Amino acid sequence: MSKSEDKFEHKFADVNNVRLHYVAAGRGKLIIFLHGFPEFWYAWKQQLIEFGRDYLAVAPDMRGYNLSSKPAEVEQYRMKYLIEDIRALIEHLDYKKCFLVAHDWGAGVAWPFAIRYPDYLDKLIIINGPHPVTFTRELRDNPQQQKASRYILVHRTPEAEQILSRDNYGELAKSLLQDGLKQGYFTEEDSKAYLAAWSQPGALTGGLNYYRAARLGPFTGEGDHMLSMDSSLFTVKVPTLVIWGEKDKWLLPGNLNGLEKYVPNLTIKRVPDGSHWVVHEKPELVNSYIRQFIES
Repeated sequence: MSKSEDKFEHKFADVNNVRLHYVAAGRGKLIIFLHGFPEFWYAWKQQLIEFGRDYLAVAPDMRGYNLSSKPAEVEQYRMKYLIEDIRALIEHLDYKKCFLVAHDWGAGVAWPFAIRYPDYLDKLIIINGPHPVTFTRELRDNPQQQKASRYILVHRTPEAEQILSRDNYGELAKSLLQDGLKQGYFTEEDSKAYLAAWSQPGALTGGLNYYRAARLGPFTGEGDHMLSMDSSLFTVKVPTLVIWGEKDKWLLPGNLNGLEKYVPNLTIKRVPDGSHWVVHEKPELVNSYIRQFIES
């Protein structure tokens, strides 16, 4: 553990009928980082070090993950509850506003949070996480995105836990850790941290329940109504930065097409050689984009 990580504070917030574990560093304006599947607060370690220098940087374990509460009912992972977790966490920290940074499923929560609660945000930063309307469109119209999203069907099955946990969480390690361990941006210490988080009782089910609770277009026969609804209902009214690793094999760059219709104040930073895990591959670049955006 580095000296910077020694300054991390592990805390709990009892909010919205769950207990959220979070890690905090620094003081100043609030910046919150939301992880996706199959990660936990640790995904943002480099950002906590960087932004903990001059902000209060906070990375929660989302409900269902690692040390946070893991409600048993799939219904408890519906978007209305996930959004309220974030609103309640901001209030628990005694702030009225924050910068919100989110990746993957964290972005899946951050987009609707920004639509529902713009007054809680100074600015929004999304990393490889599609806006709900453009994702619904891509799932409906883009065969490549349909193919890339097939894993969602597996994640919804009763067998998903068994499939993903066998061989010491081999599938999760392959998708998240394997390349990083080869290329040197993940260490064995990182690998152990992820395995410990995945092994928390109920954590794998908690993460999978996000997929089970979601209504994603053609996969459920729901969601397509978004495409015919008034676009103002899905408009993000805060300044938004989208950072996108273009080699993402699960979320394709087509999700960026037409995004300005729903995000009038939009900045896009494409990373041509970045994958879905661009936060880990290029932390200095990602941090520089975030800092430049929130301080401009």
